[in-house]
Amino acid sequence: MSTARDLTRDATATLTAAGVESPGTDARRLLAYVLGMEPASLLLDPVVDPDQRARYTRLVARRAAREPLQHLTGRAYFRHLELAVGPGVFVPRPETEVMTGWAIDRLRELRDTGPELHGTGRELHGVVREPFAVDLCSGSGAIAAALASEVPGVRVAAVERSPEAAEYARRNLAGSGAELIVADMTDVPRSWDETVDLVIANPPYIPLEAFSSVAPEARDHDPAEALFSGDDGLDAIRTLVGLAARLLVDGGLLCFEHADLQGESAPAVVLASAAFVAVRDRRDLTDRPRFVTAIRRDRRR
Repeated sequence: MSTARDLTRDATATLTAAGVESPGTDARRLLAYVLGMEPASLLLDPVVDPDQRARYTRLVARRAAREPLQHLTGRAYFRHLELAVGPGVFVPRPETEVMTGWAIDRLRELRDTGPELHGTGRELHGVVREPFAVDLCSGSGAIAAALASEVPGVRVAAVERSPEAAEYARRNLAGSGAELIVADMTDVPRSWDETVDLVIANPPYIPLEAFSSVAPEARDHDPAEALFSGDDGLDAIRTLVGLAARLLVDGGLLCFEHADLQGESAPAVVLASAAFVAVRDRRDLTDRPRFVTAIRRDRRR
């Protein structure tokens, strides 16, 4: 019999040699997954039987070959959520949690204070409708699920064109109240025009020329359409900005993620559209440029 401490020590060495970014954490999470317990329980140094050890060894070998940890366990964590992920869907990253948190704060303000303080078009025939948020390029549905679970009283829609990714989104959004539209973002319903209060997205933004520099976990396992977007990485962002200008009410909010090297070029796309004001680039937890926020210009001006 082997103990958890011995196995994770050896696995950490194997993953370190393979260039895995977080070898100790991944070694512990894989063993906890095999044993059906939380990683913190490994501190008790449980005994691992031969069948469990064999399964763990196989998983460590796959992780050393740079298969994503989340594909091996079938789960990813995003804010307070545990999500189903796997081959065919982009694995959500911690960086996106910061942008999502910003959007959650704005939606709470909008829900709690009403349209008169935000200049939005939420009042129709004297009736104030609930705020409406749309998550474009939704992938696993991580952002939409977080918005729906953390801001009750808000209408949330997720849009994802990949049938494979949409299957994961459907599972992750089940019971959340968020709706899922399986379509390209340019094919969203025309009835949404000038009714949306917040458009949020984590679109593909990696330049094609940067293919070889992308970590193997993403390059070889995430869907290419969720990663790459033209020669400069901004093709999807250009489409997104034009669509948001159409969907958002006057005073509505736009936020989208970009690569850390696009801290100037991504906001420039928004400024060039002339449909937005208060365009600002914001930083992630590592203090790198990460996402753009902007306000839809009043169409009457």
